[in-house]
Amino acid sequence: MRELYTKAVVLLAVLLSSTMVHSQCEEITIESLSNPGVYDVATLTEADGLRNGPDYFGATVYYPTNGTPPYASIAIVPGFTASPESVEAWGPFYASHGIVTIIIGTNSIYDFPEARAEALLDALETLREENTRNASPLLGAIDEDKFAVSGWSMGGGGAQRAAVLDNSIKGVVALCPWLPNPDLDHDSAVVIFSGQNDAVAPPGIHANIHYDNTPESTNKLLFEIENGNHSVANTPEGGNSSVGKIALSWFKLYVDQNDCYCSLLTEDLLDNPQEASNTESSFECEVLDTQENVSQTILYPNPTRDIINISTQQDVRYTVYSTLGQLMLSGELKGNLKQINLSSLAGNIFYVRVNNETFKVLKTQ
Repeated sequence: MRELYTKAVVLLAVLLSSTMVHSQCEEITIESLSNPGVYDVATLTEADGLRNGPDYFGATVYYPTNGTPPYASIAIVPGFTASPESVEAWGPFYASHGIVTIIIGTNSIYDFPEARAEALLDALETLREENTRNASPLLGAIDEDKFAVSGWSMGGGGAQRAAVLDNSIKGVVALCPWLPNPDLDHDSAVVIFSGQNDAVAPPGIHANIHYDNTPESTNKLLFEIENGNHSVANTPEGGNSSVGKIALSWFKLYVDQNDCYCSLLTEDLLDNPQEASNTESSFECEVLDTQENVSQTILYPNPTRDIINISTQQDVRYTVYSTLGQLMLSGELKGNLKQINLSSLAGNIFYVRVNNETFKVLKTQ
């Protein structure tokens, strides 16, 4: 039974990837990268039953309360002598865009990058355990194949080193990273932010070297903020909000594996950005043509409370799947009036497949 379910999920993923380009990508714009995003956010701490990891000190998990799991995740650690509050703005920002975020402290504020790398890996272990903890609101809601790490200053250097230590990490967001003589042989897609006037981790001996020492085969991006100091990337608002928009787009593209964000990066955010004093990049992604395969079939209203009307002259077969790939409804419709009744389903997002086209539909309560 489990094998059949897995095959159904894989089949659904294949079908969606080939037919939902237009409906998905048209919702992804520069405006959709706003702070905050569309989801409500709640937090978890050790007082709520969160694991106390031995390689870090204290943690807060930020998570969306009304998103659609399973969620991708990111772990974030601060810099030398700094507290988690120095980077806490990233927690609600990421979570409001559907990303589970754990921000940790260090066992010693004087920990060097390698210890911060171990702390990040321990934080990811906490998320794995949260995914199986019966009392957790995130039980079964975390995609353990979509983890990223991030950090500021020595934490940024630690994030790069964490990717070297754990090759399952899909992405790195390094915030003005500090790490001399770095060994960064990993294939985790990495975006490196730096400040032009950073006196603590000058780009010429830190961020730029990190970029150069990351393999050419790794998708990588360096974004230096004009007149930026060492804390210019501590919040998503850095660089006139370019830091948050680029970090989110990079995460969605390479960790969440959503190719719709490729064009936002290549055609908008990185096309002669006014906020940057220097950019370098070596990455590949698929720019999707949102004008291809535009549907001649219309489903309305969307969102809906119960009835979906299908505007097409053809007889149709339809199936309705949950976001986890479960078949919820199916049938055949003929004649002029074609309707699908969703009243038996709870409010949620569903994928409605009509003949060879698939649509994302929001059913309200």
